[in-house]
Formats: sequence, structure tokens, C-alpha cells
Amino acid sequence: MDLELIRQEIDMIDAQLVALLEKRMALVSQVVAYKKATGKAVLDTSREQIVLEKVASRVVNKEFEETIVATFSDIMKSSRAYQSSKLA
Repeated sequence: MDLELIRQEIDMIDAQLVALLEKRMALVSQVVAYKKATGKAVLDTSREQIVLEKVASRVVNKEFEETIVATFSDIMKSSRAYQSSKLA
């Protein structure tokens, strides 16, 4: 496979990831509304740990596990920042 074909495949996957991240953030918006109504804190470390453990367990190629878990950690960090901005 040549580099241009590989990059085209990456671009297609990136488009799918963007769509999925938008769906995830729409759900995060619902979480914000819930937390606002109930006074819950943005950070729930036990929930985040559970999510990261699930992510790690779903990685088939363990060579990628650390990177994928770090990516999800970054996603949750960005989600917390979004939540904080909406709750301020």
C-alpha cells in the first residue's frame, strides 16, 4: 500500500471519529444538564477509571493499548473542560 492510500484511509477514519466524537459531546451536554440540576461535580474519578479500564480491555492489539488509553484520557479531559465551561 502506498502512502497516499494509507492517508486516504486515515482521512476516512478521521471523518468517522469526528462524527462519533460529536455524538459523544451531545451526550456530554446531557450530562452537564444533569450535573447542573443535581449539583454534582464535574470530575468523577471512579467513573473515569472504569472507562479507562474498559477501554484497555477492548484493545485487541496490546501494542496500541497505552496510546489508545491515553487518547481516551485526553478525550475525558476535554470533556471535563467543556463541562466546566458550561457550569461556570
